[in-house]
Amino acid sequence: MQDRSHILTEQRLAESMSLDSMSIEDAVALMNAQDALAVAAVGTQRAQIAAAVKMIAAALRIGGRLFYIGAGSSGRLGVLDASECPPTFGTDPSLVQGIIAGGREAMFRSQEGAEDHADGGAMAMADAQVSAADVVLGIAAGGTTPFVAGALNAARQQGAKTIFLTCAQPTVAEARADLVIRPLTGPEVLTGSTRLKAGTATKLVLNTLSTLAMVQLGKVHENLMIDLRATNQKLRDRALRILMSITQLERSAAEDLLQRADGKVKPAIVMHARGVNLEKAEGLLKESHGNLRLLLRNLP
Repeated sequence: MQDRSHILTEQRLAESMSLDSMSIEDAVALMNAQDALAVAAVGTQRAQIAAAVKMIAAALRIGGRLFYIGAGSSGRLGVLDASECPPTFGTDPSLVQGIIAGGREAMFRSQEGAEDHADGGAMAMADAQVSAADVVLGIAAGGTTPFVAGALNAARQQGAKTIFLTCAQPTVAEARADLVIRPLTGPEVLTGSTRLKAGTATKLVLNTLSTLAMVQLGKVHENLMIDLRATNQKLRDRALRILMSITQLERSAAEDLLQRADGKVKPAIVMHARGVNLEKAEGLLKESHGNLRLLLRNLP
């Protein structure tokens, strides 16, 4: 059994040694102060995060996919980020996928033993038919999860681009990857509980990667999610307000336009700007690789 006591996320935080006897107010203040350190730690990785965005966008642009691989809290955060892409950016669920050690059941009930098997990670890559067109991002807060290492090694063998996201300093057992993102969040308020600062840092990084990769793919205009899927009342209202904001139409006219566009915001904008039907608008978007700003700038 590996001794992991030297890993930052497993060490004890001096400030929380009396956590069990602190007043609730002091404990809240302590956790809040420590949470701020997670934001600062992510800030040290801006160059690496930017490189990862470029890598992911390049892969998705040519038909590749992005896979998040993790176990426990790290795996759940990957699945969460992947699941948010279809409603936010109108992507196919296969484009960004989250894989967690232990499978779907592990999302709701801990399957801690599953993370110890590197062959499980490799098998997950085989099942997903990972190829050289894809990017595989392994998440391991403590840096040594065998499931993640196995997945990254298998992905590299298939020629996929690989990224490793960890909150621990380099170790001998660390997975190999083309790019490493390493926000060093330090010891946790509750020793070893990487769902805390490390989890916060992980979520911040994933938020940035998926959002900015989608921006590069033309799924955002200004700061509006023009490819969202209006699957509930809130999102239908948002879609309508986005359309009104860009076209300057009154609500009733925007509602009519959105209906003629089958509820698709981006084609609706092109229909209005170019005076074309839905089929022609979608053709123009395909020709411009989904770049709405280009279509609006080059009006006839």
